[in-house]
Amino acid sequence: MQRALTSALRLTRPWRPLQACGYASHGTARDPEIQVRSLAGPDQGITEILMNRPRARNALGNVLVSELLEALAQLRADRQVRVLIFRSGVKGVFCAGADLKEREQMSEVEVGVFVQRLRGLMNEIASSAVMGLIETTRGLLPGAGGTQRLPRCLGVALAKELIFTGRRLSGAQAQALGLVNHSVAQNEEGNAAYHRARELAQEILPQASIAVRLGKVAIDRGMEVDIASGMAIEGMCYAQNIPTRDRLEGMAAFREKRPPRFVGE
Repeated sequence: MQRALTSALRLTRPWRPLQACGYASHGTARDPEIQVRSLAGPDQGITEILMNRPRARNALGNVLVSELLEALAQLRADRQVRVLIFRSGVKGVFCAGADLKEREQMSEVEVGVFVQRLRGLMNEIASSAVMGLIETTRGLLPGAGGTQRLPRCLGVALAKELIFTGRRLSGAQAQALGLVNHSVAQNEEGNAAYHRARELAQEILPQASIAVRLGKVAIDRGMEVDIASGMAIEGMCYAQNIPTRDRLEGMAAFREKRPPRFVGE
């Protein structure tokens, strides 16, 4: 069991920094469905994934799901990425959910494959090793893990009520239930949620990257096991943190009462 846990918790190797890029259906350069950009200056370390499929209100179709998975796979291995933000390039909507019009044209076999890939995307977002992932979706789409994630978040009774009724919630209601951490009043530009996400990203950015990364791993892995196993996972994560220069720098900064200067290892 310890060998399996060690393998599961091992951090990925560095990969070259991902430059700003775009993806589009059928390999065309027009109307990219995904854009990835890394911020600069004081926001260096923050990377944004922009969903840009206006005709379908960012509905999750085959191309969008494929390119999100590809982008996440690359960003997962990029140690330059400290915080990842998902955002929409379509005004007034974040994501309309699964593309049901596209699904209607699929065979039963194709539907099963697509739903599995959609579930894999939600798992990738939830378990991403990107250090300070700001999750703007929790994988609550029907057929994409919602029957498993929602009860763990809200409890069985309330999860059943919401899934069985298909009830829509306002931002304030979602926050009250604990589905989202923050609910903000909209601004004239229609991007108030993005600005709140940027503020949160800026809070995460100065923290030691190794500590944030391993903290995420410890929480995500620990939630799936009993408390004793969770404590073992925490111990294994901390053991990876002990020899790092960032841990020593954090201790020195605390002792000297100064801001830490983390180097990312």
